[in-house]
Amino acid sequence: MAIVNATDQTFVNEVKDGVVLVDFWAPWCGPCKMIAPVLEEVDRELAGKVKVVKVNVDDNPETAGKYGVMSIPTLFVFKNGEVVDKTVGFQPKEALVGLLSKHL
Repeated sequence: MAIVNATDQTFVNEVKDGVVLVDFWAPWCGPCKMIAPVLEEVDRELAGKVKVVKVNVDDNPETAGKYGVMSIPTLFVFKNGEVVDKTVGFQPKEALVGLLSKHL
């Protein structure tokens, strides 16, 4: 499954079903650039079990504000539309897989 780029308009629809890892990021953010390939690996490894969604905070301030994103990258785990976990900052693949595995 490919990583989905969500907007303020599409966000709710993207996180409503199953387990979804949401990455709040921006193009100018160094740690966000570092975590991008890790998210690609997580997407491949957990394909069919977890959906990965990215939200550019510069382009979608409404969604970032709604979830209180103060620093990036901030990653939320949603399960059927509800926030069930959160982590801030760069995380290695093993940490993200472990975080997601708790909710599968």
